[in-house]
Amino acid sequence: MKTLLVLRHAKSSWKDLYLADHDRPLNKRGKRDAPRMGRLLLDEDLLPDLILSSTAKRARMTVAGLIGGSDYSAEVQFTRDFYHAYTETFITILSELKNKYEQVMIVGHNPGLEELLEVLTGDYERMPTAALAQVALPIQSWADLVEETVGELIMVWRPKELDE
Repeated sequence: MKTLLVLRHAKSSWKDLYLADHDRPLNKRGKRDAPRMGRLLLDEDLLPDLILSSTAKRARMTVAGLIGGSDYSAEVQFTRDFYHAYTETFITILSELKNKYEQVMIVGHNPGLEELLEVLTGDYERMPTAALAQVALPIQSWADLVEETVGELIMVWRPKELDE
């Protein structure tokens, strides 16, 4: 059994309308929510063995906040392929992972993350900014992950639903 943690980047800023989408930073709420989700990972004993993230500035800042909130010290990899990726891309990259990783987090964007969750679990879940989903995958090897894999959605945490 492998565990996939799916995190949408925290809330980004639209303050500078001339900034390229890839370069948008987090806004005040995003900077608050990213460490909160890191603390949640720590409290729920869900620190991943590996974080794979989009290279977008808002995703990178989300990962930095998450690390700050959780003292995460394992591996982090950034890939441009996760910038506005869809199910096929996520599954292809995940299926190439080494089996030493039992619990992996991906950090990316909608609508791709919502689509991925629906494909892997059969459940549609709304993933607002900084939302985190935990999926149990019935595979022994990441190489066994395909679009037909039917995982179990364990939990979804949304920042607005957490106690302050």
